[in-house]
Amino acid sequence: MDLLTVLQRRPEVRRARRIAVYLPQDGEIDPGPVADWLYARRVMVCLPVIDPITRGSQRLRFAPWHPDTRFATNRFGIPEPVGVRSVPGWTLDLVLMPLVGFDRDGQRLGMGGGFYDRSFDQRRPRAHRPRLIGLAHDLQQVEALSAAPHDVPLDGIATDRRFIEPAESLRGTN
Repeated sequence: MDLLTVLQRRPEVRRARRIAVYLPQDGEIDPGPVADWLYARRVMVCLPVIDPITRGSQRLRFAPWHPDTRFATNRFGIPEPVGVRSVPGWTLDLVLMPLVGFDRDGQRLGMGGGFYDRSFDQRRPRAHRPRLIGLAHDLQQVEALSAAPHDVPLDGIATDRRFIEPAESLRGTN
């Protein structure tokens, strides 16, 4: 099995009309085939951009992607779409986010910047929060990760072998 096959079987992925993916860095699992499949299905595929509205922000917005999208490198050396209007994360249906590590309870270890946690902080009132699904190589699972109060748990983890649904009590509500 592969990541695309795992995600194609998920009803929340097939239902969603606005989905964020990412450009892989430092060995992260590549969601490129997933993005191509979504785009072919006429789903709005978005990529994260550091919030350009709030200078110095550590929150993300999401810019629509298409095969002809132009990119510029952000302050961390990561390509971001340019020349398109970005949208806040709460307008998305689903966010496929990168992981360095994860546990069976839906806790994630990212690259350490906290951008996704700040962008989807459940303590901030919002009418809607997209489903958050971490993408990882199966071997990135660890026994347990400790969670800080600001850590946003995942609604699921998709690997190159399977889909993991964390216990409902650990995820909070959407």
